[in-house]
Amino acid sequence: MKKVVCVHTAMALVGPLTDLFREHFPEVQVEHIAESSLIKEVIAHNAVTPAVRRRLLDYYNAAADSGADIIFNTCSSVGDIADMGNGICRIPVFRIDKPMAEKAVNEAKRIGVISTLPTTLDPTCRLLQNCAREAGKDITLVEGLADGAFAAGQSGDSETHDRLIAEAAQRIADKVDLFVLAQGSMARMEQRLAQLTGKPVLSSPLLGILGLKKHLGF
Repeated sequence: MKKVVCVHTAMALVGPLTDLFREHFPEVQVEHIAESSLIKEVIAHNAVTPAVRRRLLDYYNAAADSGADIIFNTCSSVGDIADMGNGICRIPVFRIDKPMAEKAVNEAKRIGVISTLPTTLDPTCRLLQNCAREAGKDITLVEGLADGAFAAGQSGDSETHDRLIAEAAQRIADKVDLFVLAQGSMARMEQRLAQLTGKPVLSSPLLGILGLKKHLGF
């Protein structure tokens, strides 16, 4: 049985991903490494700091030392570090958001990128542009920052969190053909936003797991 180690910068996706793996990819053993202080430091500095980069690379190497076959990086804010790790670690690092990005560029030209954190917008947009280049596609990205939504979610105010995401999507709906949700923690808004805007909406958790399953040859 192959072993997948999920590396998280927060706790929000540990439970949901465990459930999704159990339902959609039970053929693998799944373990988690999570450190919530990582995303807090990224937010505080509005960037991935050298210290965050070092700790993530240490976690990737620890996963390899534990016998993992592949690392599943679950945080889009540190997607660039996942790409770096994929080039230097002994085992592959698979980004949760790459299958979503590939699907988006294959299905739409004008893509709305919805995020609750400014630090997630740039890495997600870079990923989409890279996927578009690889696919030979020309895309236009429209950013939709749900300012304040992340803080609301962290404080337990899910109503405000969801309202701010919905408002961000509605503001740019007429400029896009499809939405991507830049953070896996936003996945539960996928159907609601599709209903509100009348546009397709993609999120990363399930697409990421199904993409990993295909990548591993299952």
